[in-house]
Amino acid sequence: MQLQLQTLPKVLSVLVMEDRIDAASAIQFKERLRDLTQEGDQRVVLDLARVQFLDSSGLGAIVAVKKLLGPDRVLELSGLTPTVERVFRLTRMDTIFTIHLTHEAALSDVTGA
Repeated sequence: MQLQLQTLPKVLSVLVMEDRIDAASAIQFKERLRDLTQEGDQRVVLDLARVQFLDSSGLGAIVAVKKLLGPDRVLELSGLTPTVERVFRLTRMDTIFTIHLTHEAALSDVTGA
């Protein structure tokens, strides 16, 4: 699972460099994000602009990462493609996560969620 990181003063930006998060990659995705976000206290913005397909395993992995961060850290999402956005909407996870239209908008949101 390829992820690109950018550490900013109050934000850890994570760009998913894959076009799918599915049953074949969900465990690796979750473990990689757990390792990358283990330290620090900044909010985490996950850029999903390149992800064209997300199944229930992928959605479960994103929810698991949110839980791993604990109550004091925030996981926000950005750049959802129409297919991925539909998964979040249909499962009502769009009410659980702060979702930004673009990654730039997420990074410029200094208030966080």
